[in-house]
Amino acid sequence: MPFFLRRLAIAAAATLTCGAALAAGPDAALLDAARAAQPAVVQSLKDMVLIESGSANIAGLNRMADYTAKRLQAAGGQVERLQTTSGAPMVKATFKGTGKRRFMLIGHLDTVYAEGILATQPIREEGNRLYGPGIADDKGGIAVVLHSLDILKAQGWKDYAQITVLFNPDEEIGSGGSGEMIAKLAEQHDYVLSCEPNVAKSIAKSESLLLAAAGTATATMQVKGRSSHAGAAPELGRNALIELAYQMEQTRDVAKSVPGSQMNWTRAKADGPLNQIPETASAQGDVRITASGAAQKLQTALQEKIGSSRLVPETQTTLTMEEGRPAYVADARSKELAAQAQRIYAELDGRSLILIPGTGGGTDAGFAGRSGKPVVLESFGLSGFGYHARDEYVELDSIVPRLYLMTRLLQEVGKK
Repeated sequence: MPFFLRRLAIAAAATLTCGAALAAGPDAALLDAARAAQPAVVQSLKDMVLIESGSANIAGLNRMADYTAKRLQAAGGQVERLQTTSGAPMVKATFKGTGKRRFMLIGHLDTVYAEGILATQPIREEGNRLYGPGIADDKGGIAVVLHSLDILKAQGWKDYAQITVLFNPDEEIGSGGSGEMIAKLAEQHDYVLSCEPNVAKSIAKSESLLLAAAGTATATMQVKGRSSHAGAAPELGRNALIELAYQMEQTRDVAKSVPGSQMNWTRAKADGPLNQIPETASAQGDVRITASGAAQKLQTALQEKIGSSRLVPETQTTLTMEEGRPAYVADARSKELAAQAQRIYAELDGRSLILIPGTGGGTDAGFAGRSGKPVVLESFGLSGFGYHARDEYVELDSIVPRLYLMTRLLQEVGKK
């Protein structure tokens, strides 16, 4: 999930954190269990990173599904494998308790890395950092879920009606095969905790949770012109590529006039041989949405701009907008849960927990919160950085506090 930008992380350091002066002491049993679990978490991270599971690597994703299914079953879950249109399975585990609240924990099995990446980016440990492709995004989040469940099982905690764990295989490519299932299942729960990573302390100065993430859409512009011989009779053609370039230029800043939208043209091509004036050309734009209805408003604004002028006569330009992952915006209930998480963090020697106001990236928390029914909060994974890049890492000293946060928060909310 490409969802933390460096400038956002730096800005997050200036956000308010809770005061620790009146914080209660930690739950000793949970804290001791989290500390005892750290070596096993490190081993789980190494085991999972050694399974290369890029979004297109179906064999690797099946191995990750096998690994997590086995672990969830050992923790007491009723495990299912749900097939997706991507060809790789989702892993769903259900735990039944004796309480009132229904919790859902989500993370993703896939990474952005191509098969063979470990040959050039092997696992390595340097000081407080453990490096490996996909280790933060999102194998660190999966590790938090698996080991938190182990801790809670060992303590005999059953103060919940149901816990559903859902790991999907296509988050990095938009969750096209799993988003509807995430939304449908989330609507049946009271709380959804999404386990994407939180940004490393070397960047943001403190661990964090996320309060908002952009939705996604794709703008597609298509131009129809007329072909001709590029050498002998170029004047007889109507160059679709030239018109496409003109329309891309005149529409590049349109999103600035549409609140809650952002767009960048990122792909363009023309069809046909080199010696032909192109008859057709197309471009795609990456669209980010942070307000309801902004995608449709942006489409209208783009169409109006395209219709206002053309450079190449007798060409026709059309524009379509395909919406993908919904935006995630924490509501008042989610912010209240985040404040409770801050109080729990403060139990750990006054440790602060930043609440990041938003990011331009996308997250499956958008699907989870689409119905408006569950309380949804994002970024319960480990602290790290370098997502989707070289030298991705997690901070080892985030393992204990993130396990403590997850287990303690579930126990406290379960009492309500």
